[in-house]
Amino acid sequence: MDANKADFAIRFMASRLGVSTSGFYEWRQRQSDPCLRERQDAELTDTIREIWVQSRRTYGSPRVWAELRLGQNIRVGRKRVERLMRQAGWEGAYRRKRGCTRRDPAAISSEDLVNRRFTADRPDRLWVADITEHPTREGKIYLAAVVDAWSRRVVGWSIADHLRAELVCDALDMATWRRRPSGTIHHSDHGSQYTSWAFGQRLRTAGLLGSMGTVGDALDNAMAESFFATLQIELLDRHKWETRAELAQAIFEWIEAFYNPERRHSSIDYQSPIDYEQAHTPIEAVA
Repeated sequence: MDANKADFAIRFMASRLGVSTSGFYEWRQRQSDPCLRERQDAELTDTIREIWVQSRRTYGSPRVWAELRLGQNIRVGRKRVERLMRQAGWEGAYRRKRGCTRRDPAAISSEDLVNRRFTADRPDRLWVADITEHPTREGKIYLAAVVDAWSRRVVGWSIADHLRAELVCDALDMATWRRRPSGTIHHSDHGSQYTSWAFGQRLRTAGLLGSMGTVGDALDNAMAESFFATLQIELLDRHKWETRAELAQAIFEWIEAFYNPERRHSSIDYQSPIDYEQAHTPIEAVA
């Protein structure tokens, strides 16, 4: 356009090319003032750093980009965010393997009602659950969590210094007290806590349907695995924990003050679980 402006009007060329005249003049201003782009990059980098720090240094460029667009109404290209973060040496957290399942070979398992279809069209249709462990200088602590597959919200959790069945029972109790579900599928692995008589009785009392994936196949409980992998890299592996109480408090704060209300999830349009529920919960589900 700039090369042909002597022969054609800017407005005429813009209409034929499907671009705006204001965009052309902004581009030309940037070309005549190369320092302008550098100043804009510097200002944007400052904003990106604020978002990255507020995310506890866990967001990569996709979530930072989503926060710029959705949270701060700043229009910017995704590749530009990637470039500026790369230049600053900032990156998101990455997942690692974990393991905690201890199976009772004599236990009776539930049928797999999910078959790797971790989708739901409304709240409390499908819950996924699992357990993880992490060391402190005092010894290990164990976390059991229940996640709603629809919104990715942690609806129940429990922390203890043991792996007895009450660990998962307590997490389930929190979830049922908070959500008052009916006919919800509760999907887990074959850990001995989930196949115990006590947990099975708790499921039946709450009117929930037990479901378990294939033995030894992490993909059959992939959504729960994904949640715990996120917890592992965004919190657990980032510090050396002195006491069980210190780590328990950090997990509580991460779930209730960050993960549920603030952390953006790509699978739910880069909203947080609570924001997603508030925006999408069907009226009849609230009544």
